[in-house]
Amino acid sequence: MAAKKILMLVGDFVEDYEVMVPFQALLAVGHEVHAVCPDKKAGDYVATAIHDFEGQQTYTEKPGHRFILTHDFASINEHDYDALLIPGGRAPEYLRLNPRVIEITRHFAQQQKPVAAVCHGTQILAAAKVLDGVRCSAYPACQPEVELAGGVYAAIPVTDAITDKNFVTAPAWPAHPAWIAQFLALLGTKIHL
Repeated sequence: MAAKKILMLVGDFVEDYEVMVPFQALLAVGHEVHAVCPDKKAGDYVATAIHDFEGQQTYTEKPGHRFILTHDFASINEHDYDALLIPGGRAPEYLRLNPRVIEITRHFAQQQKPVAAVCHGTQILAAAKVLDGVRCSAYPACQPEVELAGGVYAAIPVTDAITDKNFVTAPAWPAHPAWIAQFLALLGTKIHL
């Protein structure tokens, strides 16, 4: 298996599990992951938030960890990457306002490179207008955005993920086993036990 070079777009208050788990899992199987954030450089950090499902009408939020960025956002070239990963949390809400984030996202969609988004990460895909006709999942509160962007919202269990074309999406971090497995399949990753 050839290692893939994956770009991960993050920002302050990215969901803790949704950034830490895929970052570490992809490294563990031999891929290279470059975590970047607008206006930040390698060695800087983003604050994470821990979102949990505790019986209220929506998720709760608690302080998370500091996630260290591996590369400078200003110097990345999206043409150098094989895939894009967008974690959820509150970061996508404001990252989608950054024209460069939108440009990068459109590149991966137009070039039909693998794109993985979880939870609120789909907000960036919707803002980039790359979901037309794509069946995808997201945190349920993002359903209107998916549909307004021309996507077909998949109301799947929180532990499931869905692949359509070059997109792998999931409702939230409980779907990590399915979401990461489907992303690895799109990347062509072979794991031998």
